[in-house]
Amino acid sequence: MGLGNPGPEYAHTRHNAGADTVELLAGRHGGRLKRSKEHAVVAEVRVDTRRLALAFPQTYMNDSGRSVAPLVRRFGIVDLARLVIVHDELDLPLGTVRVKSGGGLAGHNGLRSIKAHLHSDAFTRVRIGIGKPPGGKERGVDHVLKTPSKRDRTELDVSIEVAADAVECILVDGVDAAQNRFNG
Repeated sequence: MGLGNPGPEYAHTRHNAGADTVELLAGRHGGRLKRSKEHAVVAEVRVDTRRLALAFPQTYMNDSGRSVAPLVRRFGIVDLARLVIVHDELDLPLGTVRVKSGGGLAGHNGLRSIKAHLHSDAFTRVRIGIGKPPGGKERGVDHVLKTPSKRDRTELDVSIEVAADAVECILVDGVDAAQNRFNG
């Protein structure tokens, strides 16, 4: 699942790095994201011999759990470690990608909503660093929802490619292998 906000005004903002990763993965593997009854756009693709369900909730970020919980049921995900949430992360420098299994939410409202709806935080995360806003956390909303500069966009695009690689690695080789490869 790639987190973000729906609508053209949010497309390709820092906050939509997760959604951009899902779109990239769909394109890499010949999938087309289509609207679903779970308030998301969804595609199913094959990576090697494995099936990968891709989704971008069409709820706003702060209400992501409303879409994620029914998608977990639809795709029969019993072990929440197999649910991979790709999201932006203020606490990581721009261009950094990290894989994390379970744990804290780092103040991310999308993750908070998912935890509330799933009653667990045992899902896997691919965290895409977007850096702290200049001027401090009180400028966080502007930072995540504003279109990045050309230089930042280039760096963000590279990290979205790396995040897509991380999702594929998790699927094929497992979370531990992905952490070893991407958290170095």
